[in-house]
Amino acid sequence: MKLDRIDVRILAELQRNGRITNVELAELVHLSPSPCLMRVKKLQQAGYIIGYSAQIDVAKLGETLTVFTEFTLKNHRQIDFARFQEALEKIDSCVECHLVSGGYDYLAKFVTAGIVDYQTIIEALIDRDIGIDRYFSFVVMKTPFAKTQLPLTRLFTGDD
Repeated sequence: MKLDRIDVRILAELQRNGRITNVELAELVHLSPSPCLMRVKKLQQAGYIIGYSAQIDVAKLGETLTVFTEFTLKNHRQIDFARFQEALEKIDSCVECHLVSGGYDYLAKFVTAGIVDYQTIIEALIDRDIGIDRYFSFVVMKTPFAKTQLPLTRLFTGDD
């Protein structure tokens, strides 16, 4: 499925407000409700929209700790990457995991109840012997901003 400008506007509006009604969305993207709903369903079926969720203000939850962790693996075979990724995916506190280029293999983001909770998670990973050679932790002191919306109009390169 190739996106056009209306599809991109639909995605942008849904990013801003996933709870918007179809009638309101149709108005914003200059369509009538029926074609708008059909486009949204097509975008869902094509996998452009993978879900809807609430954005949570982590600061309101009480004491939390966000840590970015660089991991370097001992070996670099596909099975080593798969084993590591599978282990991290099972950890609820690991909210992001990226295979990256550069001086290390993975960058992961953990949101935990505190430093003791984070250290317990890391020690458990090391004990499981899933191929970690070394890791470096970066504790987040403050998050001046965190964007939750993609810059769709800058990323879009399609035609009408």
